[in-house]
Amino acid sequence: MTTTAPRTAATPPITARAWTMLALGVAAQAAGTLVVSAPALLIPYLHAQGTSLTLAGLLAAAPTFGMVLTLIAWGAITDRFGERIVIAGGLVLTTLAVVGAWAAAGNPVLLGLAFLAGGMTSASTNAASGRVVVGWFPKERRGLAMGIRQMSQPLGVTLAAVTVPQLAEAQGIRASLVLPILLCAVLAVSCAIGIANPPRPVRSEAATTVTANPYRTNDFLWRIHAVSILLVVPQFTLSTYGLVWLVGLGWSTPAAGLLVGASQFVGAIGRILVGVWSDRAGSRVGPLRIVAISAAVVMVLLALVDATHLAGAAVFLVIATSVTVADNGLAYTSVAEAAGPFWSGRALGAQNTGQFIAASAVGPGIGALVGALGFAASFGIVAVLPLLALPLVPRADRSHD
Repeated sequence: MTTTAPRTAATPPITARAWTMLALGVAAQAAGTLVVSAPALLIPYLHAQGTSLTLAGLLAAAPTFGMVLTLIAWGAITDRFGERIVIAGGLVLTTLAVVGAWAAAGNPVLLGLAFLAGGMTSASTNAASGRVVVGWFPKERRGLAMGIRQMSQPLGVTLAAVTVPQLAEAQGIRASLVLPILLCAVLAVSCAIGIANPPRPVRSEAATTVTANPYRTNDFLWRIHAVSILLVVPQFTLSTYGLVWLVGLGWSTPAAGLLVGASQFVGAIGRILVGVWSDRAGSRVGPLRIVAISAAVVMVLLALVDATHLAGAAVFLVIATSVTVADNGLAYTSVAEAAGPFWSGRALGAQNTGQFIAASAVGPGIGALVGALGFAASFGIVAVLPLLALPLVPRADRSHD
C-alpha cells in the first residue's frame, strides 16, 4: 500500500533485544566497512611508493567491486536461511580474506585479489544487518533505527581514516591490516552468539501481495535504486579522494586522515537525525529529495573552494561529507519497507549492488578525471549527478506494513 501521512498512533515500545540486535548489526557492518575502506586510505602510501594514481585507485575499488559480485547472492541466502548465519559466517570469511591481504602485501596482483575477496565476503553484513533492523523495529521507529544502523558505514570509514594511513606510513601495509583482522574475528564470534533472526510470517500464511515479486508490481524499487546509484558517487568521491585533496592542499597525511575520520563521524550523526526526520514526517522519499538537492549544492561549494583557494577547506569538507552520506539510510529503509519480509534481503542486495557498481567506478574514474582536469572541475562534474536523481525520486512511499 502507499503511505504519505505522518503517524498519529502511539509509538510501539522497543525491546532491549531489538537494541542488542541493532548494536551487533552496526558493529558487524562497521567492521566490514573498515575492510572495504582501508585500500582507499592506502592510496597516499602506495602513490609515495611509486604506484600510479590510477593503479592505486583500482586497488581501492577492488573491495567494492567484490561486493557487487556477491551482494544479491548474500541477500538471497539471508532470505532463505536468516540473518545470524549470514552475518557471523560472512565475518569469518572476511577475516580470512584480510589475512590473505596481509600475506600478499608487496604484490599488487595478489593484494588486489585479496581486497576483492574481502569485498565479496564483507558484503554479507550489508543485506543481513539491514534485515535485522527492519525485522526487530516497528515501522514508526525504523527511520531512527536505520539511521543508527547506517552510522556503521561512516564509523567504519572513521576507524579506517584514523588508523590505516598512519600505520601504513609508519610501518607498512601489514601493520594497517592488523586491526581489521582482529575486529572481524571478534565480531564473528559475538554475532554467532548474540544475533537472533527476527520473527516473520510463515510463507504459506502470508498474503499474496507480501510474497509477490515487488519488482513486477510497480517501478518504486527501480527508481530508488537508480537514485541511490547517482547519489553514491559524491559520497565515494569524498571518502576516496578527500584525503588526497587535503594532502594536495598542504595537509600532512596524519592530520588529513583525522579530518576525514571526523567528517565521517559527523556524517554518522547526521544519518540518525535524517532518520528521525523521516519518522516524524511519515515519509522517506520527501527528505530524500531535499538531500539530493543539498548534495549538488555542497559539491559545487567544494569546487569553488578548490578553484579559488578559499580558506576553510576543512569546514567545507566536513559539511559536504555529512550531506552526501545522508541519503543512504532513507533509501535503504524505503527499499526494505517496499520489498516486504520475503524479498527484503534480495532487494537490499540489489540496492547495494547498484551503489557499489557506481562506487567501484569512482576509484579509477575520479582518479583519471582529477589527473586530467583537477579537483575543482571534477567536483563540479560530480555535482550534476544529484540533480539528475531528482526527477527519479518517487512521489510517495510504499510499504507492506
